[in-house]
Amino acid sequence: MQLTKYKVCNFKSVRDSGWIECNDVTTLVGVNEAGKSNLLLALWKLNPVTGGEIDVLHDAPVSKLTDIRTTQETVPFVTASFEVSDGDMEAITTELGFRITPIKNIEVTRYFDGHYDVTYQDKFPDIVIEEDEVSEPENDDISDEDESSEAILEQSTLDKIVIKLLPKFVYYSNYGNLSTRLYLPHVTKWLKGETVEGIVKNHEQIRTINVLFKFVNLKPDEIRDLGRDPKDIVAARYGYSNRTNYQPTADDIQQAQKAKEERTILLQSAGNKLTREFADWWKQGNYKFRFDADGDYFTIWVSDEKRPDEVGLELRSTGLQWFISFFLIFLVESKYKHKDAILLLDEAGLTLHPKAQKDLCVFFNSLAKNNQIIHTTHSPFIVDTNNIDRCKVVYVDSEGYTVASANLRDSDDKLNEQSIYALHAALGLSVSDILLQGCKPIIVEGPSDQIYLTAIKQALIGAKKIAPKEDFIFMPSGGVKGISGVVSLLGGKQGKLPLVIVDSDKSGQDAKKKLSSGLYQDDKNSIIEIGNFKQIENAEIEDLIPLEYMEKGINKLFNDIDEDEETFEEFYESSKPLIPQIEQFAQNYSIELDKGWKVELAKSAKSRIVKAKEIESETLNLWKKLFDSFQTKDKKQR
Repeated sequence: MQLTKYKVCNFKSVRDSGWIECNDVTTLVGVNEAGKSNLLLALWKLNPVTGGEIDVLHDAPVSKLTDIRTTQETVPFVTASFEVSDGDMEAITTELGFRITPIKNIEVTRYFDGHYDVTYQDKFPDIVIEEDEVSEPENDDISDEDESSEAILEQSTLDKIVIKLLPKFVYYSNYGNLSTRLYLPHVTKWLKGETVEGIVKNHEQIRTINVLFKFVNLKPDEIRDLGRDPKDIVAARYGYSNRTNYQPTADDIQQAQKAKEERTILLQSAGNKLTREFADWWKQGNYKFRFDADGDYFTIWVSDEKRPDEVGLELRSTGLQWFISFFLIFLVESKYKHKDAILLLDEAGLTLHPKAQKDLCVFFNSLAKNNQIIHTTHSPFIVDTNNIDRCKVVYVDSEGYTVASANLRDSDDKLNEQSIYALHAALGLSVSDILLQGCKPIIVEGPSDQIYLTAIKQALIGAKKIAPKEDFIFMPSGGVKGISGVVSLLGGKQGKLPLVIVDSDKSGQDAKKKLSSGLYQDDKNSIIEIGNFKQIENAEIEDLIPLEYMEKGINKLFNDIDEDEETFEEFYESSKPLIPQIEQFAQNYSIELDKGWKVELAKSAKSRIVKAKEIESETLNLWKKLFDSFQTKDKKQR
C-alpha cells in the first residue's frame, strides 16, 4: 500500500496538523521545537515495526491529558490514507477466500487505547459473484440453510486483513557511527544478542556493525578464526587451553598460512566493494576503505587522493563517519529487514557539509525505490530543489500548536517565517543561496509553473534528451506582478538579466509588454512565451502537458459528479487552453474549486510524468524545444 496522506491530532504539541500529502519522499521543514518529530512519532505509532508503544502520559497534550486518559477509546491521534494496489487486492482475496469489488483507497485511524478504525472510499466493498457460479436451480425447493451457506463479508474481518497488510513504519533518529577498531569476540557476542560484562550496549552502533558485515558478506567469527596462529589451531584441535605444550606441525603452519591469506583476500575484496559502492553516493572526495584484521581486532582504514596516508575512520570528519553509517544502515536494512516499510528519518544529515547534504537528497531518491521516506530537516541543503512540491512547512501557530502546511508562504509570525526560510532558500528566493549553488535561475509566474517545468526537466534528462551543464532552478515570483521585483534582484546580482517564462494569456502578455518596455527593452529575447511552443490561443504552461498526465488530478477535482454525467474528458477540447475549460466545467456543475487547486493539479501531473515508463517522442520533442531555447537565448545574451 502507498501512503498518500496523513494527519495527527491530540498528540504532544499537535492539536490538528491538517492533512500532510505524501510522496515517495516527503520533507517536513521547520525550525527546532516546531514539532516536526512529533509528526513522525505519531505516524510511527500507527503501525511500528518494533517499539512504538502508545504512552498516554507522554503522548497526549498536557492540556488534554486528564480528559484523554479516561476516554482513550474515543480519542484518535493519527489517521492515514493509503492507496490499495492490485497486489494488495490479491492478498486480501487470498485471506478472504473469495473476491470482492476493488478497494482503491482506505483511511486507517488509531486511537489512544490502541484500536483501529478502517474507512473505505465511497462505500464498503461487495462480494463478487463469478459468472460460472450463477446457474438456474434444479429444484425450486431451496431451503434457507442453502442460502445462508453463501460467503458473508463482515467489516470486522476485512478490517483485520487490511490492518495486517498495512506497511510497517520505521523511525530513526540516531544512526550509530562506526568505530575505527572493533574487538571481534565482543562483536560476535553482540550480534548474537548477548551482553559483554562491564560494557554497556550501544544498540545503534551494534546495528551499524551488523549491517557492515552483512553488506561486505563477512562474518566476524570467520574473520577471527581465519587469523588464528598455528598454536591456536593445535589447541582447538585437541581442546587444550595450554597451547605452549603442543608444537604445530608443518601442516599446521601451512594451514594457518593459507587461512590468513584467505582472510587477507576476503578483507581486500570487502574493502573494495565498500569503496566502489560508497563512491556512487558520496561526492565529496574519492575515498578508499581498507579492512584489516590483527588477531582479535578488526580495523577500518580510510584514505583519499589528497590524503593518501591511511588513518582510522574515527579520525576522519564527523560528516564522513555519519554518512557511511547511514549509507550502510539504509542500503542494507531497506533491502532486507525493512523491505517495503515506510522510513521516518528525523533530522538526518545535519553534521554533513552542505554539498554532502545535497548528495543526501539523491540518496533518499534511491532509497525511495523500495521504501517511502518521510524526513524532517531545518537545512535548506537537504531540500530537493528538483522536487520542492514534496516539501511541507511545519510551524507553531498563534496558540502554540504544531501545524503542517503545503503553502510555502504560510506563516503567522516571525518564528514561522524562519521555518519557511529553508524552503525559500532552496527555491531560490534567497539570491545568495542560488549563486552559491551555481545554478541557472529562470523566473516563472507561480509554484505550479515551477512544478511542471521541474517534471519536464527530469523527464528530458531521464530520456537523455538534454544534459545541462548547470542545473536549472525555476523561481516562482508570486504571480506576474512579482516578476519585475525578482528580476531586478537577480539582474543586479548576476550582472545579466535572467530568463523569464510567461504564459500567453492576458496577464502573461501584459507582463511581457511591461518587461519589454522596461528592464528587458534591450534584451527582449530573454522573455520566453509559452505560446511560441504550443499553438493554442492564450496557451499556458498546463497546455504543454498531455491530458493523460493531467486526468488523474482533474478527476480528483470532480469526483463528486455522478457517473452518468458528462466527464471532463468528454467536455475537453484540445484546441483550447486547459485551465479555462476546467474552470468552466466546475461552474457548469456548481463545484467550487479549492484554493491552490492548480498547484495540486501540478503535483499530480508531475508524479505521473516522473513515474512514466515511456513518454511519446512528440511530447519529448516539444519539451526539448522549450529547454533548448534556454540555452539559445542565454548564448545570445552573452
